[in-house]
Amino acid sequence: MKLDSLDGLMKPKSVAVVGASATPGKIGYTVIQNLQKDGYKGAVYPINPNATEILGYKVYPNVTSIPEAADAAIITVPAKFCLDVVDECGRKGIKNLIIITSGFSEVGDKELEEKMVETAHKYGSRILGPNIVGICSNSEKFNGSFAPFLPLEGKSSLISQSGALLIAIDASSYIRGVGFDKLISIGNMADIDFADLVTWLDKDENTSCISMYVEGFKDGRTFIEACQKASKPIIALKSGVSAHGAAAAASHTGSLAGAAKVYGAAFQQAGVIQAADLDDLFDRSLALSLQPPMKGENLLVLTNGGGVGVLATDAAEKYGVPLKFAPADVQAELKKHMPEFGSAKNPVDMTGMAGNEWYYATTKFSYAHKWVDGLVVLYCETAMTNPLEIAQSIKKAVDDSGVKGKPVTVSFVGGERSVNAMRWLVDHGIPAYGAPDLAINAIAALREFYKMKEIVNEAPISCEGFQYEQAVEIINKARTEGRDSLTEIEAKQVFSIYGLPVTATELAKTEDEAVALAKKIGFPVVMKIVSPDILHKSDAGGVKVNIKDEAAARDAYQTILKNAKAYKANANIHGIAVQEMAPWGTEVILGSVNDPTFGPTMMFGLGGIFVEVLKDVTFRVAPVSQNQALRMFSEIRGAPILAGVRGEAPRDREALADVICRYSSMIIQLQDEISESDANPVLVYEEGKGVKVVDARIILKKKA
Repeated sequence: MKLDSLDGLMKPKSVAVVGASATPGKIGYTVIQNLQKDGYKGAVYPINPNATEILGYKVYPNVTSIPEAADAAIITVPAKFCLDVVDECGRKGIKNLIIITSGFSEVGDKELEEKMVETAHKYGSRILGPNIVGICSNSEKFNGSFAPFLPLEGKSSLISQSGALLIAIDASSYIRGVGFDKLISIGNMADIDFADLVTWLDKDENTSCISMYVEGFKDGRTFIEACQKASKPIIALKSGVSAHGAAAAASHTGSLAGAAKVYGAAFQQAGVIQAADLDDLFDRSLALSLQPPMKGENLLVLTNGGGVGVLATDAAEKYGVPLKFAPADVQAELKKHMPEFGSAKNPVDMTGMAGNEWYYATTKFSYAHKWVDGLVVLYCETAMTNPLEIAQSIKKAVDDSGVKGKPVTVSFVGGERSVNAMRWLVDHGIPAYGAPDLAINAIAALREFYKMKEIVNEAPISCEGFQYEQAVEIINKARTEGRDSLTEIEAKQVFSIYGLPVTATELAKTEDEAVALAKKIGFPVVMKIVSPDILHKSDAGGVKVNIKDEAAARDAYQTILKNAKAYKANANIHGIAVQEMAPWGTEVILGSVNDPTFGPTMMFGLGGIFVEVLKDVTFRVAPVSQNQALRMFSEIRGAPILAGVRGEAPRDREALADVICRYSSMIIQLQDEISESDANPVLVYEEGKGVKVVDARIILKKKA
């Protein structure tokens, strides 16, 4: 569908209300009432076969009888009538359908929902919903919903999967002093989804920040692509972040891939800022909607109180914008506007003696100085100052500086006068908060937005040129044998096709073969059980390492078989793998899941047998470039180990990044075949000495 096909939905010049009611308290009445009382200027066509007039509007018996093809139809009739209404709207030429009615996929009737979408698309129409509150738009004075009123006016637009939460946000916008231009209820997303609305809102002149409450996506990759193309800041509050699918997971990666980690990775790749909770969504949306991004790292904090300055310092470190001492020339100028016992370092403490003139002078100078990339101004209410005058001084200083494109946030700590002063600041384009940590968090969001867009705009690098057909042959062989997993040797063959440096491994079916292979590969060797029924070989006592001679090889062969049969008596044992014993290196794990929302998804973390205990892992939606892989390394708690600690040389992170890129190409190309996979451990050597994949596991997708 074309982008402009949503114009009639978001900016309708006329609207039909199908299921309009003359009875107060019914949704069909409330929608008509809201359109009227909130000032909608377009034509309104109530549809009800049993009424002639509702709230002064002429009522029509059916959609066919209205005098024009309205831009949008708001549908409130019971679910069983909705399909006929969608068809009637299509025949009339109404292209945008806002289906408030519930009773579809959310209660199990997915078929009716799908038929409605199919019917709408037959006529080139789009559906918002069903199971929604509707749309509220301040710029259009359009309350096409059963929310009580339009929200406080603002520059953010919010999309919510929860109707009840959207109504609560509508009301609380006035209490919090954080406004929105549009509130959009998205419900079941039978047709129009987050990606569609992000794309449209990014072009909307009345929206400067896109906020969203997310429970889940139907097509996560489309969402990522839409957000990557957007130029405006996007912030999301994700609910339902408990682990999913872990009980059925067959690999380490599957058991560790919870919704929080995968969604967090997807948001980062999409350039979407995350909100920690509902308060955070409001606070960060306010800053992102009013201020430009923070392009550099140097944050300066001005204050009249040491306590709030210390709180701001702590918050700056917590939120990723730690304070640095201001340069000598900056300190020298700032000292002119404070007593001797003040501090010009950073935070800049002008002391409680600071009045309008000091706030004006320090703010103007600081905001204009080239060293300062972002400014936070703090104020504690005193008996000697008027909060509104302080607010006006700050605003005038920013304006008089002549500087554009640099962010400023403010915090006033005080009583009712301070609250009123902060509302004045917000009305004049400067986000203001009741606590210093909130002002720091807000400017951190502006820094985060800039850094994310830099990452999103990186030139993509992919690893290509692999023999996909050879890999599928190996997989098909396993399928013909009725297996839903590859043996370690088969998995290593697939890995090798994609350029992963695997240890030399061969299969022995007898004790003598094991000895012969060990001599061929060269002692010392590793021996492991090979069975599709024993995926976690260490748990079964199916691994022996550092086998140094023939006697040890024979003993290992017998012991492994004995342990495997004791672990699972009916296991299908293919034989014993004899493998080169790679030199010691730092153990990491690579893995993948085929996520139901985002598809092939890559995991990286510290490896070994305790990976599921330590859970020191991070994720990316595939494909993963070398640059993205390098960033993944810094996200785990064990990052210093890769960098080199306690006398150890740095590990070969460049080689590891290349392996991750190749691995991600494998899971993309084989996404119809691979459900989960692990390479664990992968040994990482010193810089320039590469990596080695020691163990491999591939779980296949079950075919219908």
